[in-house]
Order: sequence, then structure tokens, then C-alpha cells
Amino acid sequence: MLLLYALNITSRLAYIVNTLFDKDAVLTTDLNEFLSFTGARINYTPQRITANELWICPYGLLDEKNIHHQQIVCFEWNGLKAFFRTGGDIPFDILSASFYLISRYEEYLPYVTDEYGRYAHTNSLAFKENFLHLPLINLWLKELEKLLSNRFSSAIISQSSFAFIPTYDIDIAYSYQHKGLVRNVLGFCKDIVTLNINKVKERIAVLSNKRPDPYDVYSELNELHEETHITPLYFFLLAEKTKLYDRNIDPGNEAMHALIKQHAALYKVGIHPSWQSGDDEQLLKEEIDSLGKILETGITISRQHYIRMRFPETYQKLIANDIREDFSMGYGSINGFRASICNAFLWYDLKNEQSSNLLIHPFCFMDANACFEQKLTAEQASHELQQYFDIVKSAGGEMITIFHNNFLTQQKQWIKWSEMYAAFLRKNL
Repeated sequence: MLLLYALNITSRLAYIVNTLFDKDAVLTTDLNEFLSFTGARINYTPQRITANELWICPYGLLDEKNIHHQQIVCFEWNGLKAFFRTGGDIPFDILSASFYLISRYEEYLPYVTDEYGRYAHTNSLAFKENFLHLPLINLWLKELEKLLSNRFSSAIISQSSFAFIPTYDIDIAYSYQHKGLVRNVLGFCKDIVTLNINKVKERIAVLSNKRPDPYDVYSELNELHEETHITPLYFFLLAEKTKLYDRNIDPGNEAMHALIKQHAALYKVGIHPSWQSGDDEQLLKEEIDSLGKILETGITISRQHYIRMRFPETYQKLIANDIREDFSMGYGSINGFRASICNAFLWYDLKNEQSSNLLIHPFCFMDANACFEQKLTAEQASHELQQYFDIVKSAGGEMITIFHNNFLTQQKQWIKWSEMYAAFLRKNL
């Protein structure tokens, strides 16, 4: 066990200690208890108390109850970026720095949006200081564990076990089938006008039942999951109206219902809240209810379509609709660690200064980011994916990937991506 002594136990301090150390650390404001404790102990006060302690000098962020711009200067510590420099046995306040990153503190401040109106990753400290590709908090903790174990023979911090969780966003379940006459006619006309003869031929072949729908890769994925012994999560988009970035199959379509039920019989299924629901909480409720009625059960997991979210409103709305776990913590514009951590954690509501019961699962790789935003080839994306897998595995974290069924087809433009993904799973699992 680890005993951490502080002058005051604020909600921020209690939250970050529990997040980083779970049940391995106990907080106290009792100096006598701290001095008489014979195990590993951390002094989290402005002054050193005894020689037999690990002293972390507070920066002050965890004592505050407001949100304001922080002056951040980064420096190197044991080969890693660090900030909130203070005195002490560690040259920075690792607790405040971790809280700043994991709470997404910077996303509560004024910022420049990207083309989709989201928090642009280019605003983030992780991007500016070139550590977005690292689960920096996990790496800091490894260095802290070394210091503790060198100083205290009894210092044992539980190691989390590595888990790989493949996830799929089903934005458009089928390319041609089950879209209705009007949408297919309009699509056919568009292909003619743009001289996309291959799509014209493909559409005719699929609708005349001469070949399967290219987006219908579900059986192949199931076989791949069985072969590699993995259990994925599926998130279905159920927007009632096709508008803007919501181009899914009609959620009332019987084929869509059957597809969802087939997957729910094998895996966990969650809601993929539509782009439109970001502006209308009633729509969010209706989409969650729609999936619940199809599956005849309560829906508790979600991921935002296009990773459209804003703090704290998005998570507050999910909580109000009984969502317990969210898988949106990542960027829809670049791969990496948005919260600089690769373990699941409870969300801290900075506006209300309290921890919530919403469990956040950060992802670090999405096919659309690699292809459309980072302009990587399938081969280059394979290298990036492997790098993320290796570093998360070494950190004992959750490796969460996002793929879309339309990236995993046998179509000429996507077959290399499909092959890359299958090869990655077979190599590592």
C-alpha cells in the first residue's frame, strides 16, 4: 500500500490519486499517521517532512476550483516531456500534470475548432509538444514506480493487464442494399453524371443479386474474430433522417434490425450517436431508445459519430441517458492518445468539480484518420498500428482500435486495408 499525505484532500486530488493508483494508495491529512507509517509514502505538500519519503511538491492546480488559462512550459524528465515544474524528488507535479491531461482541462478553455466544429487536435499540448503518440501518463507512472521501489522495498503498485478491444463503427451498413428505391436511383444518377462506370456496374450487380453488397463483410469479420480469439464491440448509427454526415440505413428497416440482433447475440453492441444528435438531446434519447427497442434491453455503451463531442455537455447528456461507458476519447482527425493515457478511467466533470460514474475508454487508432487525415497508405498505417499496439501492451493498457465495415471490403481501393487488418490480428493475437 502507498500512503499519500496532503494538507487538504480536494475532489481533484482524490480523483487523480484514485485514477492513477486505484486501491493501492490511501490519502491522509493526518501528519502523525504519515510519520508513523512504515510503508511507501508520498509527501504531497510544499515542504519536505522527512528523509524517508518521496516528496512531490504541489503546483496548485488540484487546490483550485475554477478553470483558467495555465502557463505551461515543457521540459525533459527521464527522456519524457513534463510540465508544471516544482521542487521535490520529482521535478514536476505529476499529479497536477496528469489531472490536466486526463480531465481534458484545455478543452474547457476557448479554442479554435476544426472544419467540423470540433476541438482541433492542433490546439492540444500533446500535439504541440510532440507526445500525442505516447500514453505519457502511463510512462510517467512507470518512472514513478521505479523511484518508489528504489526507496521503499514494500512499494508495490498493481499492474493493469493488457487488453485488446477491436471496435467497429457501422455508419453505413450496406452500400446499395436496403437503401430504398429513391436513394439508389439518386446514387445511380450521380454515378452516371460523374462517369463512375465501375460503381454503376457494381450497383446493378448487387441489386440484381449477382454479387453480394461490398459493405456486407460481417461474416468474414466473425470468422476472423473466431480465428484470433477476440471479442469486438459494434456501434450502430441509427439516425432517423439522412442529413449531413449521417448517411446510414433507415433504422426502421427489418434488415437493419436483423443485422443488429445478429451482432448482439455474439458481441456487445452500442449506440453511435448521430451528428445531428449533437445539436438535439431529444434525438440522442430517441436513437438510444431505438436501439434499446430493437434489442429489448437497456443501452449502456456509446461512441460519438465523427467523434463529435464537447466538454462537458456531451458526457453530461450521455450520463442523463444512462450511458455508462463511452469509447469516444480520441481524435477524429489524427491518431494518438487524446487524454495521454491508455487505460479506462472515470470522467471528471470540471464544470461541477466532481467525478462521475461514466467510464471512458480511450482509443488510439482509427482507419479513417490514418487514411483520410494522415494520408497514410495501408502499409504505412500497418506500421503505425503496430507501434501503438506495442506501446500499449508494454504499458499494460487497453488497445482500442476503430475500423469501419466500408474499409474492410474486397473493393479494389480498400482490399489492401482489409488485408492489412487481418494480417495485424493474425500476427499479434
